Amino acid sequence: MIEGTSDIKHKEINKLPLYYTFQKDLENFKNLLILLENEKKGASFIHFGDGDYFFLKKIAIGSATPGKRALSIPYDKFDITPYREGWLKADYHCVEYLERGMPEKLNELYPGQKTIATEFLYGLIMNKWFFKTFKGRIGLIGACEKLDIIKELMNHKEYQEYVGLDRFNDYIKIPQRFACDDLSGTINMVKEQLEKANKATFVYLYGVGHVKSGLIHHLPKIKNAIYLDVGAGIDGLAGLIDTDRPYANNWINYRLKNYNYNSLDLLNYDKNKDVKLKYV
Repeated sequence: MIEGTSDIKHKEINKLPLYYTFQKDLENFKNLLILLENEKKGASFIHFGDGDYFFLKKIAIGSATPGKRALSIPYDKFDITPYREGWLKADYHCVEYLERGMPEKLNELYPGQKTIATEFLYGLIMNKWFFKTFKGRIGLIGACEKLDIIKELMNHKEYQEYVGLDRFNDYIKIPQRFACDDLSGTINMVKEQLEKANKATFVYLYGVGHVKSGLIHHLPKIKNAIYLDVGAGIDGLAGLIDTDRPYANNWINYRLKNYNYNSLDLLNYDKNKDVKLKYV
């Protein structure tokens, strides 16, 4: 469905009527990014998924559960308003077209919202199109622990050859846990790093959890660039993605031989089930 990827979850899409439209929209999306980059027009792209639905509705399920990942503050003492309003302030909005019920959940919160398929974001990091197209102009935004791993992996030639890059220009870090507790503090943390970032960087791939809803729309005003919500794609770069996830079935997780992974939030990843795992 997206060239260069394997997606066991949606492997039958080529038999569905929406297949042609999906392919046409994918090309339009790629052309949009190339145009924005050529014209140096910064923009924020944000994804809406199950976890975002629960978080924005203050429902304690999964990653939206207080104390688990995004925030430690109970919902009855937490102001969701800057997140609910902030998600809508992003320049482009994405939703998983192929995830049953997801467009309907988005419409419940934001009726009539024009969207792009999140599948494009997932697929284009897994097939490395972003890396090929914007080589030398890419930075990352994510949890500090995961970015530290990616930075270390980039010291290894085999990993460089796999992703097709010899470097990421910037590693913009946020806390792995509870970044939503202090939104203004997280915004300032990112702001300070972006103001010192590589001037050549114009495409940032980010995976920052639920804090994105209050954070991301600020970033093009801080540094003129394109900000793309690749979610678990950051986990893939860190060698931590569950390959059953969409478009990740042929992704190879690279891991460091002598590194303590115990403090990491691994989402659904289980290395014991990873048959393609490689160590460098």
